[in-house]
Amino acid sequence: MASISTRTGDDGTTSLLYGQRVPKDHPQIEAVGAFDELNVALGAAALQGGDSATTALLRTVQHNLVALMGELVCAEGDRLRYEESKLARITATDLERLDAAVAELEARGLKFDGWATPGANPQSLAFEQARVVARRAERRLTSLPANGRTVRPELRRFVNRLSDLLWLQARAAES
Repeated sequence: MASISTRTGDDGTTSLLYGQRVPKDHPQIEAVGAFDELNVALGAAALQGGDSATTALLRTVQHNLVALMGELVCAEGDRLRYEESKLARITATDLERLDAAVAELEARGLKFDGWATPGANPQSLAFEQARVVARRAERRLTSLPANGRTVRPELRRFVNRLSDLLWLQARAAES
């Protein structure tokens, strides 16, 4: 097996999807890193227990995030190549899944009054931690067009809806 330590990043650069080298603090790399952190936070939230449907949803969202990161780590000049590839992408169906989960939680009539104070229990805290990481990832995503990288509207909608869902899941875990 080949080593994962290629040493090509020793100069402070990293590779985008099709080989273009960029600085490790490039806005696209910052965005991908934030979504990577979100993926880890969702894994931690899934380990906190809860019902099997929530765990399954979180695992599906983690797979969605891998697709989202793949799209973000593609250089603007390679967008068409990416679009023509068979690599997974966030779709309307993925957004609909999140919308349905938000609607289901809202239909429960969850009680909340004002600003939440995280830490009621480990499960709600895990959802809150994932939510704040999602909002950071959303900010990084939102900054990309100003840095020359087109972002499909579906990606912004997906992460915004995911943040809403995580907030509701934290409230549900408190009840």
